[in-house]
Amino acid sequence: MRRRGLVGIGAEASPISGPANPDPGVCYHGAMAFAEVASRRLGTIGFRSTAPRRAVLHAIQDSPGPFTVEDLLSGTPSVGRATVFRTIKLLQELDLVCRVPLEDGSVRYQLSDGGHHHHLVCRNCGSFTEFSDLEIDAHIQEQASNHGFALQSHSLELYGLCRECQ
Repeated sequence: MRRRGLVGIGAEASPISGPANPDPGVCYHGAMAFAEVASRRLGTIGFRSTAPRRAVLHAIQDSPGPFTVEDLLSGTPSVGRATVFRTIKLLQELDLVCRVPLEDGSVRYQLSDGGHHHHLVCRNCGSFTEFSDLEIDAHIQEQASNHGFALQSHSLELYGLCRECQ
């Protein structure tokens, strides 16, 4: 399944994709589908695999790219809004889904290979590219320390035009 938005992820194995992904434009491949992997991970922390939760996981799995809560709600009309929000929150905590705030204040979600990363967001087509940079993270930590700030986490989204939209 091809997903815009997960280009440039590192070559390490992940809980979603399994072995290193030779094609960085494909965010998921392997023997187990996202919905099954997510359901198992949720089970390991004590959450049951209910029919509404499975419907949300399948809607995420079937999404052609970054998605909104509204996309999930329209794809799962029998599932309550609170269930969708709770499921997204749990998936974020498990690093299976990441939240990307857009410049207009809206939020999109996408599958994640886990681990700390940042986003390049195209202002024209809305595609996301994940990237990691230890030097940027070190500079952020240094700036926080220099200002006597106890940094607990951070996010970084850079907005511009992707290669296809330039």
